[in-house]
Amino acid sequence: MNACDTLIHAGWAATANPEQPLIENAVLAISDGRIVALGPVDAVRPHWQAKQQLERPDALLIPGLINAHTHAAMALLRGVGDDMPLQAWLEQRIWPLEGQFVSESFVRDGTRLALAEMIRAGITCFNDMYFCADTVAQTAIDARARVCIGLVVLDFPTMWASDADEYLQKAQAVHDQFAGHALVTTQFAPHSPYAVSEATLARARTLANQLDLKVHTHLHETASEVSQSLSEHGATPLDRLDQLGMVNGSLLAAHMTQMSEADIARVAQARMSVVHCPQSNMKLASGTAPVPALLQAGVNVALGTDGSASNNNLDMIEEMRAAALLAKVVSGDPTALPAMQALEMATINGARALGIDEHTGSLEIGKWADITCVNLNAAHLAPVYDPVSTLVYAASAADVQDVFVAGRALLQDRQLMTIDEADALARAREWRERIQTAI
Repeated sequence: MNACDTLIHAGWAATANPEQPLIENAVLAISDGRIVALGPVDAVRPHWQAKQQLERPDALLIPGLINAHTHAAMALLRGVGDDMPLQAWLEQRIWPLEGQFVSESFVRDGTRLALAEMIRAGITCFNDMYFCADTVAQTAIDARARVCIGLVVLDFPTMWASDADEYLQKAQAVHDQFAGHALVTTQFAPHSPYAVSEATLARARTLANQLDLKVHTHLHETASEVSQSLSEHGATPLDRLDQLGMVNGSLLAAHMTQMSEADIARVAQARMSVVHCPQSNMKLASGTAPVPALLQAGVNVALGTDGSASNNNLDMIEEMRAAALLAKVVSGDPTALPAMQALEMATINGARALGIDEHTGSLEIGKWADITCVNLNAAHLAPVYDPVSTLVYAASAADVQDVFVAGRALLQDRQLMTIDEADALARAREWRERIQTAI
């Protein structure tokens, strides 16, 4: 008999591992934060004795969801610029409010609020791009969540840095501060080719290469972004990054709603990753990434919510559903993005995009026990014929019952274990009272 820390018995386990994609009547064993056994109950349970056992007969176990593109602290700006086009939303609402209110305390309180929401939604890892990256990282660590920190690079001054030199200096400092932390990875995060000069992009590329880091940026988000780049530079934003040697397997491009067949072929050949943000792009009328064509070309496509100010939530289950339905209606093909593939986009594909797929993103022996347990015993979910289809097409964040990161419960039987939710909500109300006076 083998000893382990936790044994979870669930109705099903969807592993995001093609060798064993769905296990019925599944048992998963955790020891020292990692998965040590997984399989049907008769094959696993007789061989393991656990300190803690969880019986979840009506639940589906999935890898912890990975939000591959977000701006967590913007949870405090949820709803302040609804029903506006992207540029007006940024220039008239978001950037002025950020200039007035963003501070270390804003980022800490906004990130804690976002983490409470994301953990409740089954998200175990998020890829962030925002100011005060050190504060974001520490807030995630305090909540025991996994985070990929975007080392933001811009050319214009903000409360975080005065110029490109300072952004790059702070990027290196934050990277060094959290290097080797089990819960934290880093990426360079130049905002976009329209907000960062080619000279600064080249410097960020050089530093990313030296530190062996990926690069996370907004790219081809709107038709106007592409047309403006053609007008000013005689090249698309993707062309410009290619000329700088940045279109490669280390590039993670968020949005990519405007793509030609040649763009898709180039992205596939370069082995770069694309993060699809369907709900944010629909709300801002930015367009939609050609996901079926990208997947058919072999591109790694992950999922992200974007920030709460443009989504307006951080529910990755909703994002899976939006991605699947949007792919079908745009392509005219109901088979364009099946439920299992949508789940892979929200788990293992996100892990690949962040470069952490050897450690998380699927339920496999040896990987960190980053696990989400979704209870499927509810009127809006019954009867369950296919648990993954039920998850993608009928479930929501409210159905998430348990969440583990490295075997530690962040949510247990729908109770947050590492965040004081009442305090997070109280601080959000305080920020609303301050921000509302400037709207």
